[in-house]
Amino acid sequence: MKFIHAADIHLDSPLEGLERYEGAPVDLIRGATRRALENLVELAFREQVDFVVIAGDLYDGDWRDFNTGMFFIRQMHKLCETGIRLYLIAGNHDAANNMTRKLRLPVNPNGDAVMLSHEQAETRRLEDLGVAIHGRSFANQAETQNMVPGYPMPISNWFNLGILHTSLIGADDGHDTYAPCSPSDLRSKGYDYWALGHIHKRSRLPNEGSALVLPPILYSGNIQGRHIREPGARGCFLVTVDHRHQMEIEFRPLDVFRWEICLVSCVGCTTTDDVLERFRDSLRLLCVKHDRLPLGVRVRLEGPTAVHQRLTSHRTAITAEIRSIATIVSDGQAWIEQVQIATREASEKVSKELGEGPLAELNRYFDELPNNEQAIVQLIDEFKDLAKKLPAELMLPSDGLQLENPDWIREIVRDLKPMLMDRLNG
Repeated sequence: MKFIHAADIHLDSPLEGLERYEGAPVDLIRGATRRALENLVELAFREQVDFVVIAGDLYDGDWRDFNTGMFFIRQMHKLCETGIRLYLIAGNHDAANNMTRKLRLPVNPNGDAVMLSHEQAETRRLEDLGVAIHGRSFANQAETQNMVPGYPMPISNWFNLGILHTSLIGADDGHDTYAPCSPSDLRSKGYDYWALGHIHKRSRLPNEGSALVLPPILYSGNIQGRHIREPGARGCFLVTVDHRHQMEIEFRPLDVFRWEICLVSCVGCTTTDDVLERFRDSLRLLCVKHDRLPLGVRVRLEGPTAVHQRLTSHRTAITAEIRSIATIVSDGQAWIEQVQIATREASEKVSKELGEGPLAELNRYFDELPNNEQAIVQLIDEFKDLAKKLPAELMLPSDGLQLENPDWIREIVRDLKPMLMDRLNG
């Protein structure tokens, strides 16, 4: 038999502030989660799967009208009316929105509800396949207790599959901690497969050291990356199970717009043309890697280089050239979301050349400032009045100014030094 494990649909997830990015394909990005969900349904038809499980966060907590929910229901109805069974659990984002519970979801071909209970963990039996699906939905947005102990015992000689929306203990993911549990908690249930949701980065946890440990515990990740912090291919797992419960697990991409980081080493570059040529080569490889799929690319120039000062002093011109090259090289496939200049001086000769005097003193001040805690605190205090005068869009949490963040200010100080020294030198 075959099944699909997906999670974290986040249908119609809002992409706030996208319009402020130059040349952003706004309509394509805004509709991407819907197209990815359609790809999920088409994959289920094409592979003739027996059932689909979705491990929570079907919607985004901020959806405000029924169009989002109705689109999801129409797609799920396509599966059920063709005989493909569907098993869902509600995640923290689903529980956060009152509309979620007002929607009438389709029912499975045998009449079973597609959504598993939020009151307690339950088991759905697929008698014809010898499959038992165990799971529990979130009742509240903040489910802070370990749910695993309440999951049913496995059915002997059947294929037992657990669905859980959880923060796995030890995962460094930046997500809120909900329904935390450990891999050992999951293995103790004796199931054959754990389909997890909540963490958006795809991961598989079958190993401890060099030893193979079963069952496979998998996060399928979200089906569509929503911003630059979710780079790379996004999709689901297609799982084929034989009569001995041996599994073949394949990742299948579903996304229609992909985010990527383009790292460009500037080591050895002596001119800005050298840097631009390296970017051109890197972008070509990236476009080929992603098979002409539309890309949102963050370019990061890094490494010690002789052109560090020129790059940082003329970042607007460099950014414009990179955007122009991207349009030509990718034939419109790649949109440059941002250009980060994270290079540094190739040597310490700058300090020696300055000798003594005001510029040398300023150079030393900039070198010492990032490590001076008192000075950083003083800068934060100085910025308070500035923050009140700035437009709100400049202070967005994702990529905006972080005038109260000491680490962010240290980076700005390091960035400012070559720019200011270049201008003072004329």
